[in-house]
Amino acid sequence: MAIKKTTQILSFFFLLSSKIFLGGFTMAENTTSTFDVGVVLDMDSLAGKMALSSISIALSDFYVTHSFYKTRLVLHTRDSKQDVIGAASAAIDLIQNVEVQAIIGPQTSAQAKFMADLGNTIQVPIISFSATSPSLSSARTPYFVRTTQNDSSQAKPITAIIQAFGWKSVVPIYEDTEYGKDILPYLIEALQKNDTRIPYRSVIPPLASDDQILKELYKLMTMQTRVFVVHMATSLASRLFLKAEELGMMNEEYVWILTDGLSNALSSMDSSVIGLMQGALGIRAYVPISKELSDFRVKWSRKFHQDNPKIEITKPSVFELQAYDTVFALAMAVEEVGRTDSHFLKPISSKISDDFATIGVSQTGPKLLQAILNSRFKGLIGDFALIDGQLQSSAFQILNLIGDAGREIGFWTPTFGISRKLQVTSPSRNLTSKANLGTIIWPGDSTIVPKGWVIPTNGKKLRIGVPVKDGFSEFVKVVWDPSTNSTAVTGYCIDVFKAVIEILPYAVPYEFVPFQNANGTSAGTYNDLIYQVYLQNYDAVVGDTTIIANRSMYVDFTLPFTESGVSMLVPVIDKRKSAWIFLKPLSMGLWFTTGAFFIFTGFVIWVLEHRINDDFRGKPANHLGMILWFSFSTLVFALKEKVVSNYARFVVIIWVFVVLIITSSYTANLTSMLTVQRLQPKALSKNHECVGYQKGSFVLGLLKQLGYDESFLKVYNSPEEFDGALSNGSQKGGVCAVFDEVPYLDLLLARYCGKYTMVGPTYKTDGFGFAFPRGSLLARDISRAILNVTQGDRMTRITQAWFGRQTSCSDFPKSSSNSLSLDSFWGLFVIAMVSTVSALLIFSTRFFYNHRYLWRQINPETSLWQKIVIMGRQFDKKETESRITPMVVSSNFKASPNNNTPASSPNISNLTEGAFTPMDDEYISAHSGSLIHEMSNSVLELSTIGSGRPSTSSIINEGA
Repeated sequence: MAIKKTTQILSFFFLLSSKIFLGGFTMAENTTSTFDVGVVLDMDSLAGKMALSSISIALSDFYVTHSFYKTRLVLHTRDSKQDVIGAASAAIDLIQNVEVQAIIGPQTSAQAKFMADLGNTIQVPIISFSATSPSLSSARTPYFVRTTQNDSSQAKPITAIIQAFGWKSVVPIYEDTEYGKDILPYLIEALQKNDTRIPYRSVIPPLASDDQILKELYKLMTMQTRVFVVHMATSLASRLFLKAEELGMMNEEYVWILTDGLSNALSSMDSSVIGLMQGALGIRAYVPISKELSDFRVKWSRKFHQDNPKIEITKPSVFELQAYDTVFALAMAVEEVGRTDSHFLKPISSKISDDFATIGVSQTGPKLLQAILNSRFKGLIGDFALIDGQLQSSAFQILNLIGDAGREIGFWTPTFGISRKLQVTSPSRNLTSKANLGTIIWPGDSTIVPKGWVIPTNGKKLRIGVPVKDGFSEFVKVVWDPSTNSTAVTGYCIDVFKAVIEILPYAVPYEFVPFQNANGTSAGTYNDLIYQVYLQNYDAVVGDTTIIANRSMYVDFTLPFTESGVSMLVPVIDKRKSAWIFLKPLSMGLWFTTGAFFIFTGFVIWVLEHRINDDFRGKPANHLGMILWFSFSTLVFALKEKVVSNYARFVVIIWVFVVLIITSSYTANLTSMLTVQRLQPKALSKNHECVGYQKGSFVLGLLKQLGYDESFLKVYNSPEEFDGALSNGSQKGGVCAVFDEVPYLDLLLARYCGKYTMVGPTYKTDGFGFAFPRGSLLARDISRAILNVTQGDRMTRITQAWFGRQTSCSDFPKSSSNSLSLDSFWGLFVIAMVSTVSALLIFSTRFFYNHRYLWRQINPETSLWQKIVIMGRQFDKKETESRITPMVVSSNFKASPNNNTPASSPNISNLTEGAFTPMDDEYISAHSGSLIHEMSNSVLELSTIGSGRPSTSSIINEGA
């Protein structure tokens, strides 16, 4: 009985303790509060099913590790049915009926855009781990939180890849949705900074038929660009690559770059599609390897295959990792905020539908949003941190699609650019170099880097437009060849183009198409021809087309292959051919001053010398001659006359120094005029004289800009017309100058090297170049080839073949040598000839007049030459006698030494004209002093007659 009571008592205490324990546990359970969260996904899509498995695992894992949390997320899933309206309906249902405080999802950017506006209105955070469109931003919709990367972050790594391989043209292929289009502005901006063009944008609707996809791919095949950036959903991308393979676009000449969305979804794509995409490049946000990531992949694979046994997926994508971290971030934010008693208090904005009129604005929303944005933890994707309402990624993987998945070949980071390994302390090579990447297998199993463009594969030759002109055929000449029934195009520019095409590393089929009318004349100006390329009537223009700014707005030019600039050609005046050039070195005033000083100096010397110097005496005429002779003889320093006076010597010294300076200056200035300053262009009076230009040239517009009146401008076609117009001059219906480009003027100078000269200023242009359509990739290779041709011997041979060795003249014609011609001095020779002939005529006249009696004594039958010879001999004999006789008298008029008796008295009458031939006045004047002295001695001797000296007659006879 006692035992029974004891047993009953123990049972009572056990039951009491059990109730107390169980009651306490129940109360502990009741202390946790629930937090309603909506989940909007495309439940029928593969991505939706993969994300749902990740969210379920995340919720379970979080509360296993955070069992002490007082809040519990309660998920309410809805199917968006892969439609914007379906997603909107699901969100409205969650808000009205469940009153969720936050919504995870939706998957697409188009769905998220509507839900973000709704969440912003009722202050309910919308958290998406897969909506990547840049149009969704926290600035516009603060309650939209993106736990993934913005698509705009891909623009820089994609551009870095393109820059590393030197591709200059890219075509984006994207789907016609918010997701597809919103990345384009950021991609274009990044590419343009890298000088990369986007010549075309390939837009494909999400529900496009196979025929639409094929039509778009055919269009891409006819273009030059072979680098494509693919940005679309996996379903559309699978169909795109299937058709690309059918058209042969997955070979070695194509480059396919996949954006982050496709690269992350490779694991969810069919293996057969992956096999078609071999060789493509891709980028995706870098996810660090960790134990937690490995464990999650195992659990996810088990969970997903349990829920979807018919789908073969081996591992989750980055979006599943982001969905997992999103749940963790929301759960921690909810725990921080806690549960509130009131959910929606304020009346909703009138902007929302009347269906929400009874719903207020969430009171928990602002606190919850702030808690989510402040979340910091280490998740599966690495460090989880939201900046400006979205997840930031500091690194991207660069993949090469080989086998069943992408093979890592490098990384891109904002700090170090492209690198082979992620851990980079300091860049040692170019940040955009392809050498920083691993080995790449390109489409078609090629290891050769595609050049990124080709000649269009439409089977047609390039239509090369060439100008048709009447003159300057050395540059371009179009001739109809009746033997071949075709048009032959030749010329300097054509040969340069052919030489450039020959050295390209690939074949370029082309044909020349003259820009002409049916009658063979030119169809327009050079601007019209260039515009035909813009209109796509020609694929290029080859000829003497000048690179100028307004033309470059419509076409792309290659590098120039000729000299640049527009200059002026004018006739020249050769001053060496002036008859009076010898007068130019000194001014007229200096000439008169110098002449006056010559006369004045001669007069001063005569005044100082004529009293004491016999050389300055004589007849008045002799005095005047001495004045002029002495001063002018100082020019050659030939002073034969002695200067006796010291005053005169001083004057002569000073004057010789002055003459030295004047003659030296004269010689130097004359030498400069005859050698250096040989040519001078004619002066050009703007708008008063006519100038010429070439037909069809842009020079006409330049002349108008320079202020030339169009009425004074004349157009010409050929060098011959230019020469004729310049020769006639503006006064005779021609022109006084020609404006044209330097290559044309060089040709004119080569033909007419002695007639014209090129004068400045030179107006800047870029020379001749070949024109191609805007963005043409062929133009870049042509430019590189032009450099090789112009810097080699080939260009020299082409130039000599069309222009000869004298390709240009300098400003001074080559025909003018440094030797001085008779033209420069014929004036001096005329003066000398006139002076000489005048002196000869005066002398001859006086000679024949003074000896006219001898002319009458000569036989009339004697020839004229013989008469002149005879008269000359008689004149010489008489002159000799007149000079010698007086000297004999003075020297021999002495007494005989053998007879002391003076000789018989001379007969004074015998000392007449017969005994003493009269002497010249000049002789007497010059020797008057000595003659008087001798005459005095002779008189003394004659007075001693009879002292044994010889008689005068005998002396005279002896002298004779």
